[in-house]
Amino acid sequence: MSDKKYGFETLSVHAGASPDPATGARAQPIYQTTAYVFDDADHAAALFNLQTVGFIYSRLTNPTNAALETRLATLEGGRGCTVASSGHAAQVLALFPLMSPGDDIVASSRLYGGSLQQMRNTYPKFGWKASIIDADTPDNFKRALTPKTKAFFIESLANPGGVISDLEPIARIAEEAGVPLIVDNTLATPWLCKPIDYGATLVIHSTTKFLSGTGTSMGGAVIDSGKFDWTRGGRFPSLAGPEPAYHGLNFYESFGDMAYTFHSHAVGLRDLGPSQAPFNAWLTMLGIETLGLRMERHCANALKVAQYLEKHPAVAWVNYAGLPTNKYHALHKKYLPKGAGSVFTFGVEGGYEVGVKVVDSVELFSHLANIGDAKSLIIHPASTTHRQLTEEQRVAAGAGPDVIRLSIGIETAEDIIADLEQALAKATS
Repeated sequence: MSDKKYGFETLSVHAGASPDPATGARAQPIYQTTAYVFDDADHAAALFNLQTVGFIYSRLTNPTNAALETRLATLEGGRGCTVASSGHAAQVLALFPLMSPGDDIVASSRLYGGSLQQMRNTYPKFGWKASIIDADTPDNFKRALTPKTKAFFIESLANPGGVISDLEPIARIAEEAGVPLIVDNTLATPWLCKPIDYGATLVIHSTTKFLSGTGTSMGGAVIDSGKFDWTRGGRFPSLAGPEPAYHGLNFYESFGDMAYTFHSHAVGLRDLGPSQAPFNAWLTMLGIETLGLRMERHCANALKVAQYLEKHPAVAWVNYAGLPTNKYHALHKKYLPKGAGSVFTFGVEGGYEVGVKVVDSVELFSHLANIGDAKSLIIHPASTTHRQLTEEQRVAAGAGPDVIRLSIGIETAEDIIADLEQALAKATS
């Protein structure tokens, strides 16, 4: 595409994809191959030395994956992107160039339960520590800083509670501290929010969710803003120091604002191996073509459902930032002006037992552990996604015993509401 500035929907369809030069095929081909033929010995050597760009082995790079990476970097306003096998794989891949044993990150307490478990129980096996803080008060990040802090981690729109992070002050604190701000933008998608515009260094996605949009394709992505100075303070030697696996090559000196992305492919994917399947990348490319259309309907439906639940006698509270009474409504207007997303929680009168009965009584909704599908989804986090946490940790994460999480789909809004109506009636009868 030319240097002309295109709209979001146009880029969703065209970025990273063009007619295949070999066949003229207009749809992005699926390059279902493990390896690629070299022109000659010199070409092979140049590729392995990172002296030229090309394809060696699909664990590192693949043309289908590269097309998706270009599209995601374009939509997020980033410099480069690396796709991975899942959202959790993307989180490990994102931290891998930054962390050494003994280092720590400061993370919001309002994260997906699986992310909190990853930070509390799995990262320590790598020698990494996570300090979990209340991100509603940005200064808590400053208070939790140590000389070993290598990153801040937040979700722009948090799962499951629909909490919106105040990106700008957190980004300022990260900049002052000389650490990158990592923002999981899965629930918002770049259609609702572009965290790089507010100071984020890295943006993470579980592409499994809204980007794919069909519940068919596992994947994750790390998008680099290209704006962070990895030489600052000598704190990131993997990116701005000699790399022994490449004869002392310094990624930042050699690749500048693409250093992080080159490292993620040449070292991260090579050594950790969480590569995305080309078929999943191809399906996600198709899903992104309709991202703007879907998100518009997702958000419109979610607001109608939240307004209905807010007035229901069996509902104790609704946490949806699109409601004027919500504490995050002002942040929604600032960071997500086109909508407050479609994933939110509400609490039922009667607590845990009633919550379980509601999810057992739905007919149109699917009771499963996913979000971002075109279909409406429901789950009781305390008994599923957040059950590994203590009760205190579940409450802090917005997944208390009375909480039900909804991921509102693109069906007719009246049908979604009718299903909740009958399920609540059964659960409270």
